[in-house]
Amino acid sequence: MTHSDSDNNLKNICIEGFKTIGLSLIFAFGFRTFVAEGRYVASGSMVPTLEINDRVMADKVSYRFHNPQRGDIVLFSPTDKLQQENFHDTFIKRVIGLPGEKIEIKGGRVFINGKLIQENYVVNASHEDWGPLTVPDNSYLVLGDSRSNSYDGRYWGFVPRDRIVGKAVVRFWPLSRAGDLDQNLNNTVAK
Repeated sequence: MTHSDSDNNLKNICIEGFKTIGLSLIFAFGFRTFVAEGRYVASGSMVPTLEINDRVMADKVSYRFHNPQRGDIVLFSPTDKLQQENFHDTFIKRVIGLPGEKIEIKGGRVFINGKLIQENYVVNASHEDWGPLTVPDNSYLVLGDSRSNSYDGRYWGFVPRDRIVGKAVVRFWPLSRAGDLDQNLNNTVAK
């Protein structure tokens, strides 16, 4: 093997290495942008379902094929009102009100179209009254599970559909609490 062969061999190895790294970065960016994304839970507004410092994986694909459902835990970019208040990070809350529904909160209990819904995940229920208000088309009312510790749709309004980034489906950290979040989803039943 000549000196120039060894230089070409090293050059080819470097080129292949850069290609591999470049494609890996493109794949990782594409995956995070279009498929799924890990998120850190920074507040206690979703306790007990999600604790401070939990890490969740958000599915970004399913809402391309169907709309959020009541009980889904969603990640969303701040609404215009939240941006005016200098909030820029992604929020995580539970979908309570769907487009066209009339929502009212009386003594901390949620009524949808006049029917009480059962929310077995709520702790620290706020006893404030709110509404009645009708959820606009292509929008959702989202609330935290720890109602007295949640800055949510009761204060800043409805979340437009196009602000919803994805559905939280798995808690992957801490390992002691890792698992599917579906057991905590869709468990609101009208009485």
